[in-house]
Amino acid sequence: MLQSALNTLRETPLSLYLMYILVYIPWGFGMDIFGTWAEIAKFNNWWQVFTTYGLYMIPISVLLKDRPFLEQYAYGLIAMGLLEFGGYYFETSYAYPNNSIEETFGTRNFALGMALFFALYFPIGNLVVGKLHSIFFKKRT
Repeated sequence: MLQSALNTLRETPLSLYLMYILVYIPWGFGMDIFGTWAEIAKFNNWWQVFTTYGLYMIPISVLLKDRPFLEQYAYGLIAMGLLEFGGYYFETSYAYPNNSIEETFGTRNFALGMALFFALYFPIGNLVVGKLHSIFFKKRT
């Protein structure tokens, strides 16, 4: 199973990785800026966008890209649940006190709400990246 995953990551074209980087990294900075502006949550360091979106989410997205939407979401929920838990446990992410998610769903549901939302990144991100990749890197006959 691990060997199959590694093969998938190795066999993925560089043009697809480029498209993921061009979509996910700005998306990550945008979400961090929005989370800070809306006083919901933020990364404690700017470079965490690269580690989270680039080194964590892109490989997971590549591994999930050929799976059905709900399966991508389910696996994404596990991945984001672990990420959210770790981010707040190790205090590399900051949740603003009394933010809109806590106000709506309660303090104890904050990380769960974030994981449920961000798990959508995998199926939606794969859809967007796939469409853009097919537009910009069409196979020429």
